Amino acid sequence: MTLRIAATMIFGGVMISLVAGLFHADAASANDHVASFTEYARSDIWTGVHLGQFIGMALFAGGMIALLAALNVQQGALALTARFGALAAAVSIALYGALQAVDGVALKHAVDAWASAAEPEKAMRFASAEGIRWLEWGMRSYHGFLFGSALIISGVVILATRRISRTIGILMGLSGVAYLVQGWIIGAEGFAAANTVPTLFGIILTVVWTVWLLISAWRLRADRRG
Repeated sequence: MTLRIAATMIFGGVMISLVAGLFHADAASANDHVASFTEYARSDIWTGVHLGQFIGMALFAGGMIALLAALNVQQGALALTARFGALAAAVSIALYGALQAVDGVALKHAVDAWASAAEPEKAMRFASAEGIRWLEWGMRSYHGFLFGSALIISGVVILATRRISRTIGILMGLSGVAYLVQGWIIGAEGFAAANTVPTLFGIILTVVWTVWLLISAWRLRADRRG
């Protein structure tokens, strides 16, 4: 029962995040601050999109915590490892909430103020918005490190317990590595083109293992009833 709930939360969270991301304003290069800030100021759904992304990530990370509980590791080093994974996932929810407050609320107000400011004030308003953008880089970078670590730890626990497919654990760990790479690139270069490959790689891996986990959880329950 717990495994089914965990798998459903994880899959649902990923799907909500992906759907919300489809509405994210991203025609301009995110590292071109003049162009991207202009686009953000024109978006009427910016805050709602980021709220959707937060809900998706909260479900995803919450599902990871439930998954580790479902694996029911009680003793030894592996139990401690599972607790660290659950802690990393829990803290990542709080960090992502703060990140989306910065990106979805603070940055939106800053770019709106810049776009509507009189010419003498524009430079000051732009500098303010850019400072918030750099704060976003830092928070997103460390969220990538934290959540990536949670995925890798969870993958290790799955491999060790063998209660669900070990391939799911491998794919989960690889998606965690993709998060770590994204965290490093964003921290060093912002939303640079170099981040495209690890981002796509991470999305594909995550969709594959979350679908696999969902099917496995429902099949396991059906097999037990049979």
